[in-house]
Amino acid sequence: MKHLILGNGPAGVVAAETLRKAAPHDEIVMVGHEDAPPYSRMAIPYLLEGNIDESGTYLRKGADHFERLRVRQMRGRAVALNTEKRTVLFDDGHFESYDRLLIATGSHPVRPPIPGVDLPEVQTCWTLADARAIAAHAKPGARVLQLGAGFIGCIIMEALAKRGVQLTVVEMGDRMVPRMMTPKAGGMIKRWVEEKGVRVVTSAGVQRIDRGSEAGTDAPLVVTLSTGDRLDCDLVIVAAGVAPNVGFLEETPVHVAKGVLVDDRMETSVPGIFAAGDVAEAPDLFTGAHLVAAIQPNAADQARIAAMNMARGAAARDTKLNGVLAINVLDTLGLISSSFGQWWGEKPDVGGSGVELVDEARYRYLSLQFKDDVLIGATSIGLTQHVGALRGLIHGQVRLGDWKDRLLANPLSFVDAYVARSQQPMALAR
Repeated sequence: MKHLILGNGPAGVVAAETLRKAAPHDEIVMVGHEDAPPYSRMAIPYLLEGNIDESGTYLRKGADHFERLRVRQMRGRAVALNTEKRTVLFDDGHFESYDRLLIATGSHPVRPPIPGVDLPEVQTCWTLADARAIAAHAKPGARVLQLGAGFIGCIIMEALAKRGVQLTVVEMGDRMVPRMMTPKAGGMIKRWVEEKGVRVVTSAGVQRIDRGSEAGTDAPLVVTLSTGDRLDCDLVIVAAGVAPNVGFLEETPVHVAKGVLVDDRMETSVPGIFAAGDVAEAPDLFTGAHLVAAIQPNAADQARIAAMNMARGAAARDTKLNGVLAINVLDTLGLISSSFGQWWGEKPDVGGSGVELVDEARYRYLSLQFKDDVLIGATSIGLTQHVGALRGLIHGQVRLGDWKDRLLANPLSFVDAYVARSQQPMALAR
């Protein structure tokens, strides 16, 4: 059996390693398109901060790691897939055959259609090459504008602030981290960031980016906001979200929505083709609706499940994904925040209820969301201990019984609820 893995990020690496254990004699080929060993994009901010060098981003430290596993590495970008012939065409013109295919091609940063967005001083922060370019421009005192204050944007912001730049963050949403935080929580994070010396402009966008020389200033760039403000900048960083790499799947029978649609075995609409990681759109834990959950723990879990099913002949196992759980944990200039599950809540008419605890002065916040007596979502700020209990209650779909009313009265007792209910034999009974 020949397994072809498209992508050598966390999903691709975990899949290759899992396949080798499950199918010791099969052929495994792992393809990446960058001129670097497999690395973690989530480590790039630490590289920009100077805490690690480029080798510190590598997913596996041993230079011969994949050689020892007999995983053949190849450099290339998939441009077309022929599901009948079971071949993939790469950008260098060569074809690679497969018996089982894993699509782990990840995602790419979105560049909004803004005039001037392609100027050299306008960077995304997604690859090692991006990091090198940012480091060259983001010197102490440099005037930097960052477009986007989502999860990835806040991680990048942390690194930029530590480099000593003059930073302005522009976010189209009405709060920071709008896809992770409730309105109250996002507003608290904004206030925290501003107190740390970062200017934050919400409910605004970038209209255009011009050469400074064309706008009558000696600054490299002039950025015009939707508010009418014009800012002199040395560097603009676009952190406006990412999109799955699915272009090579056009005109194939592989079903694609936002990402590649998979079932609970991580198999696509075409038998023998699987997907995992940022490119995969898998069923949600609670609703069953498909969603892309682009975080590294989900990528690793999905890769293991996909690999076990790719090798099912050798492993004699049929492993299934319980469902995707949205998980985000973020350090924003020293303020820890997290969100789990359906943190936005359920409608009251279908058994939904919630509670919100706010301590503005101490930057403490907790929101819990329920469906019937099951905790389905949580958002927190400033809580650094035992938040794993929230994930445990949500992921386990633990029936809380009378503990639900206790949590509505005192949300901070979630650890006691976890101990009391998740340890009981019938706690997980549905």
